Amino acid sequence: MLSHPTMSTAFLFPGQGAQTIGMGRDLAASAPEAKSVFDKANDILGYDLANICFEGPVEKLNSTVYSQPALFVAAVAALAVMNEKSTDVVESCRYTAGLSLGEYTALFFAGAIDFGDALRVVAERGAAMQAASDASPSGMVSILGLNREPIEQLCRDCSQGEVLQVANVLCQGNIVVSGAKAACGRIETAAMAAGAMKTIPLAVAGAFHTPLMQPAVDRLAATLEKVKLRQPRIPVVSNVDAKPHDNPNEIRRLLVQQLVSPVLWEDSMRWLLAQGTNRVYEVGPGRVLRSLMKRIDRKVECLGAE
Repeated sequence: MLSHPTMSTAFLFPGQGAQTIGMGRDLAASAPEAKSVFDKANDILGYDLANICFEGPVEKLNSTVYSQPALFVAAVAALAVMNEKSTDVVESCRYTAGLSLGEYTALFFAGAIDFGDALRVVAERGAAMQAASDASPSGMVSILGLNREPIEQLCRDCSQGEVLQVANVLCQGNIVVSGAKAACGRIETAAMAAGAMKTIPLAVAGAFHTPLMQPAVDRLAATLEKVKLRQPRIPVVSNVDAKPHDNPNEIRRLLVQQLVSPVLWEDSMRWLLAQGTNRVYEVGPGRVLRSLMKRIDRKVECLGAE
């Protein structure tokens, strides 16, 4: 008789770009625990975030100011339903990680930060990043079909004195660069000439995870100083160095550094795999993180909860 391998589960939480009109609407309509999360968020923020998630308009939901708290709350609502209906799965989770903004959801899930504090920090983070983006015309471009080293060389070649650097290392052949608007345009052309399959300008406000976000650093640091962070009950993998951290002050420092540093997502997933992770749940809107994990290791069981 064949024995089944023990499942080692990790929860993954999406970042900005996963937002869609209607996210969380069915959950809130059918599950009181999900509705309660949205109601609580509305009270904390002082505006109707639920309506923005459920009805839009899309321009508002896609604004960094709203999309970051919206994604955090939608993922927490999905978690609340899992806590109610899939308790065994939640209790089986050994590790967690979140893409950029999603790291805050991971920290909340791991008990390192309370819901209200996390939501206030995320709202301030979104506002600070929007303000930094408004101050400098910039953007992000996904480059498919080239690996990190040639893309880093293209960044050097195309920067022409402007900011342009790798921002997200998602998986082999899927790298996002970030920088000044004109430099992003130049690397789109150069990447295709260098053999990229495709380049996709991303619908974001600016050059996240680069020094162009430096104006947001002080605002985020000041906000994080006001909230209590605790040692996570399970490891939360940091985007900055693809390792978990126990010390709340170190977690706080890395969350600030994350604004201006590349997101090492592939390295983070490989750390999870090295711990024996063989099942992941993408908790919250979208399927991007499941797709990336399948690209990194096809043997991992990838499930969703949204």
